[in-house]
Amino acid sequence: MRWRLAVAGWAMAAVGVSPAMFAFQAGTLPLPAPALKSYVLYVAEDHDVHAGKRTVLELHFRVADGYHVNSHTPKSVLLIPTDVVLQPAAGISEETAEYPAGKNYSFSFDPSNKLSVYTGDFVVKVPVVATAGAHTISGKLHYQACDHAACYPPRDLPVQIIFTAR
Repeated sequence: MRWRLAVAGWAMAAVGVSPAMFAFQAGTLPLPAPALKSYVLYVAEDHDVHAGKRTVLELHFRVADGYHVNSHTPKSVLLIPTDVVLQPAAGISEETAEYPAGKNYSFSFDPSNKLSVYTGDFVVKVPVVATAGAHTISGKLHYQACDHAACYPPRDLPVQIIFTAR
């Protein structure tokens, strides 16, 4: 019996199945739920602005190492652009968001085809005019992340901008 269990464990390891996964499937060992992969991080900051005057709020994002996202203006209509979508908020008028230029990126399998992408840190600027008081603008960053081998399904990252107009 021990020999069969050892062979079964070796066979599972050879095909990439851990004994813990086998035990979970058999109902004897609970495994934690898989964590949702996040490719982009939003770094929220509090802002103080002048009431009634045009101010540019900066939204800071960081793409995870080893990944890139298409810029706001990708070089193909087949690519999903990175886009900030904000919900209207009382006491705030906002203008069109300003996106940074993308960096040219090419894959080793097609070095002649350059893509416009964001890697590392990038900042989206949102011009606003706000009445006096505390304000919150909610929204999302819509993006598609890729690595050197594949692109992943598009995602929405919640964004919340909190600021005070004085």
